[in-house]
Amino acid sequence: MEHVNQLRQLGLFDAKVPRYTSYPPATKFSNDVTGQLFLDWLRKIAPGARISLYLHVPFCRRLCWFCACRTQGVRSDEPVAAYLTTLKQEIALIAAALPAGVTVARLHWGGGTPTLLSAAMMRDLADMLQASFTFTPDAEFSVEIDPNEIDAPRIAALAAAGMNRASIGVQDFDPDIQQIIGRVQSYAVTRAAVEGLRAAGIHSLNADILFGLPEQTQARLTDSVQMLLSLSPDRVALYGYAHVPWMAKRQALIPTEALPSPEMRLALFDTARRLFKWDGYAQIGIDHFAKPGDSMAQAAKTGHLRRNFQGYTDDTCDVLIGMGASAISRFPQGFAQNASSTAAYQKAVRAGEMATGRGHVFRGEDCLRARMIEMLMCDFRIDGAAILRDFDVTPTALDAMFTDAAAKFPGMLRLEGHGLTINPEGRALTRMIARAFDAYELRAEGHSSAI
Repeated sequence: MEHVNQLRQLGLFDAKVPRYTSYPPATKFSNDVTGQLFLDWLRKIAPGARISLYLHVPFCRRLCWFCACRTQGVRSDEPVAAYLTTLKQEIALIAAALPAGVTVARLHWGGGTPTLLSAAMMRDLADMLQASFTFTPDAEFSVEIDPNEIDAPRIAALAAAGMNRASIGVQDFDPDIQQIIGRVQSYAVTRAAVEGLRAAGIHSLNADILFGLPEQTQARLTDSVQMLLSLSPDRVALYGYAHVPWMAKRQALIPTEALPSPEMRLALFDTARRLFKWDGYAQIGIDHFAKPGDSMAQAAKTGHLRRNFQGYTDDTCDVLIGMGASAISRFPQGFAQNASSTAAYQKAVRAGEMATGRGHVFRGEDCLRARMIEMLMCDFRIDGAAILRDFDVTPTALDAMFTDAAAKFPGMLRLEGHGLTINPEGRALTRMIARAFDAYELRAEGHSSAI
């Protein structure tokens, strides 16, 4: 109880801060990044570099009320087919601009619901990608799977295309909670999807589960976690539900009075965390868990864990190219985001132009602060020696930043030489501590609860 009181006094239960899947957060993107600048960044990728690709499919057969992603509901395949035609045009534009020898080491299909594509659509899209890019022999190809939107033909199409990692959304197995959040997905349906994937030779499995949902209790979450553990995923993302109805209008359908208090959110997280650890999973950063032999667990051990728009990753490529409406790209020079509106995205690409709508050009201390925040989020510490080696900052300036942060969170941080470490009892504050290294003015209402 004393520890909870300390966290309360430091503001954990009131704060709203970024998730820091990027720095600066996407809320600080502007119109400074144009399609021409995006094209220039593409052409400046080093010849022979390894890059990552992300494809966004912004459609769902049904819109889950809890979701804050940019998606739209569809009842027929016609708008999906039209979108895929445009997506293939964008693929061709990007492939034509890449320097010689660039290879793809990671490919991820996200959404929305990429598995609402028919098997024929999946094969067509995969063939286009294979014809347009050169993939490394060890390339990882992952797809977000909705168990309600997958069947044997689509699994076979994905396996034939080379998918070797599946990411399954679970959220919660409690039927009452599923009704409240608009996501009905039985354990039986989920298990069938997992078994179908493994039977097709796709053995690397990620899963997402949420805490902080309406009517969620420690007992209910315990049941859901144990059901998930019976499926033996290699990795689990334990995300806190972000209730932001001012940004995601559909969340207004979720009764605010049914949401757990911030203190209960912390208890829910701790309940799930203990269950995963008891089952042998290693905790990765603030909200991921992995089996000890998984590549993400190995990356965490060796200091190669990274943070991107999908959360934690062991992907160390310097360039991530996002394709599709609202997709975000990352370059050494900055971020570029495609137009969020499907109509605006398609209009640009059909005119033979890059669909960039906004972004951010790195300037000043952006890269320095981005790396320090990433270190905190991934490792709970900032390696001062590495920062001094890689960035133009003096030991005096770095020490001053660390001292200021430690003063804001008394007893939660430890100064070590030119480094800074978050004590175990302070890890719930990690996003708030990261905020102390953020030089941008941020409106609290644009972000989710710190816990």
